[in-house]
Amino acid sequence: MRRGSLEYWPHRRAKKQMPRLRSWVELAEPSFANFVAFKTGMTHIGFTDDSNSPAKGTEIISAATVLEIPRVFIYGIRLYHKTVYKEPVDEVYDKQLAAKIGIKKTEKTNLDSVKKDTSKYVDAAALAFLDPSSLGFGMKKLMRFEMHVGGKSIDEKIAFIAGFLGKEVKITNFLKAGDYIDITGITKGKGWQGPVKRFGVARLYHKATGKTRHVGTLGPFHPPKVLYSVPMAGHMGYNYRTELNKRVMKVGSAASASEINPSGAFPHYGVVRNDYLIVKGSVSGTPKRMVRIRKALRSTYSEAQPQVKYVSLTAKQG
Repeated sequence: MRRGSLEYWPHRRAKKQMPRLRSWVELAEPSFANFVAFKTGMTHIGFTDDSNSPAKGTEIISAATVLEIPRVFIYGIRLYHKTVYKEPVDEVYDKQLAAKIGIKKTEKTNLDSVKKDTSKYVDAAALAFLDPSSLGFGMKKLMRFEMHVGGKSIDEKIAFIAGFLGKEVKITNFLKAGDYIDITGITKGKGWQGPVKRFGVARLYHKATGKTRHVGTLGPFHPPKVLYSVPMAGHMGYNYRTELNKRVMKVGSAASASEINPSGAFPHYGVVRNDYLIVKGSVSGTPKRMVRIRKALRSTYSEAQPQVKYVSLTAKQG
């Protein structure tokens, strides 16, 4: 009997450390629609249950994940026009930050000329880079990415991004405690695995073929080929995955990092030194792995402020 899902197929390994966002929520008010973070580790928190469960109004304990936020700077504005597809046509740079990441030609378009005639543009996005040197685990390379913004018109979007051009963006400019987010990350890599672990097929009877941890049949006699849906050995894990509707339980600053750092630090990571998030539940991937955050695309929950009473500081080494 075949088990395992064909929803994600083929099971290819991720090509880049930074996941790609293909969709995001369209916001009416000017605001950033996505951000970036690094997985720190897991802990448990106590908070007042505000759901409609039988435990409503009482304090409950839940597993939670800590995400550390690197320093993020806006170095430019990317402008799109409409052809068959939406394509980038112009970019406006902050000279100082653009030079920091190796962009030399920054005189192509200036902000004043863009604001004079915005009729040819259909969308605008912020060009950003993250500086991981303050995270404390050896990563130093500046990584560029695009931050989508909300707004009712193209003029509103350009004005919003221009206000952050050449400046650092904080996580508080993106979300608050109680918001629901979607998290895109890369799962743990498991290497080369057989069909029993990879797809959950049943082990064979010990007298069947002399082998137990392989597939009983590779398919019918015709068509005379092995179909793609037959479970076989191969690479497992290290795939892009998106989890929907993760609740933000706490948004903290670097000054309050001591309130969440456990005794002996987070295993395989260290201590939190920058702004951080506490998200209810688990997040895919290993510690030190980058994740992309976007505002929830399909959320139907009320974004009430959670009342976090307790964050575990006990050692996580076991």
